[in-house]
Amino acid sequence: MNPLITEDDRARLLAHGQARTAGEAIDPVPVVRLFMPDAHVTWLLAALDPADGDTAWGLIDLGIGMPAQGTVKLSELAGIVGPRKQPVMRDLYFRPTRTLSEYTRLAERDWAIPD
Repeated sequence: MNPLITEDDRARLLAHGQARTAGEAIDPVPVVRLFMPDAHVTWLLAALDPADGDTAWGLIDLGIGMPAQGTVKLSELAGIVGPRKQPVMRDLYFRPTRTLSEYTRLAERDWAIPD
């Protein structure tokens, strides 16, 4: 298992991923927030592809003013380090208050994911 997510996170992400794979129109709240402490990069992840258990879907903000929904591999995030050699980290205090589409709408308006 990837150290960026817990077993509970994985179960919730996979459940959302299974619903997406089944063609259900879902708008879940993000399950986990990952970030780079030494760069302005954030991922709000809402689902995990059940086919590979590694491809996550959510809102991605690379810090260039163009946040968008997309996919990223957890295995790749685990190997990334920022400019000061800090790894991607899990926000232990993240408590989602909106659905992914609402975070996306606000991020597009503000050019960054809201805190």
